[in-house]
Amino acid sequence: MDYKLIALDIDGTLTNSKKEITPRTRYALLEAQKQGKKIILASGRHPVGIYPIAKELLLDRYSGFIMAFNGGKIINCETGETVVSKLFPLEYLADIVGVLKDSNITINTYDDKRIISDRKVNDYTYVERDILKTEMVVVDDFVSAVKFNINKILLAGEPDELDRYQTILSRRYDGLLDVYKSAPYFLEIMPFGVTKGSMLPLLLQKLEVRREELASFGDNYNDMTMIGYAGFGVAMGNAEPDIKKISDYVCESNDDDGIAKTFDRFILRN
Repeated sequence: MDYKLIALDIDGTLTNSKKEITPRTRYALLEAQKQGKKIILASGRHPVGIYPIAKELLLDRYSGFIMAFNGGKIINCETGETVVSKLFPLEYLADIVGVLKDSNITINTYDDKRIISDRKVNDYTYVERDILKTEMVVVDDFVSAVKFNINKILLAGEPDELDRYQTILSRRYDGLLDVYKSAPYFLEIMPFGVTKGSMLPLLLQKLEVRREELASFGDNYNDMTMIGYAGFGVAMGNAEPDIKKISDYVCESNDDDGIAKTFDRFILRN
């Protein structure tokens, strides 16, 4: 199959344990784009945390796309145009804050350039700040501070506590919001129906690319829908066991150039 579109998760997939793209992986992605294939960087990150990677991979030159906020915002790197933006329903915000009031979990969201966090800042909140390399603003009254359009809420905390609240929140907002993990210490709360896999069809339709011509790579639970949707769904060697089970292929880990090796085997023309 000639895969025309390749969707790549970033953390744990495209980047290695040092949050770097290896030279071999970068070469494979540049070669794929030279051969006419388009790259989508599909991440839970804010766009500000994706733009430097898109620039490194020359997505602006080769008409690639950023899929930020797990698909909540899709941006054309060549034009800067926002192709899709799905907004978080702010009417649920006060209730979410109330549910979490006795927890040690930080509630975070984003404006155009910054992370907005409540007062329960923990070590994992700083992980998000360091990943995005952006300013973090801590506010006393989270609900009053967030009076602008947002695409998602990110909860940061100890994995066991997040697991408990994932169950609580999933039941409370069943059919209203989507709640899923993107890392052991991150819990995403998204507009209902917004996942990487549910938003990709909108882009494929715009580009007139068939599902069978899409390859997707990922490692964590927020990648599950796009791996399941793609014609060729690839789980990294370091992926969660559930992700490997639903994939078409399990490649080497993100620390062993899994993407580059898979491109050599299945995607690049010799």
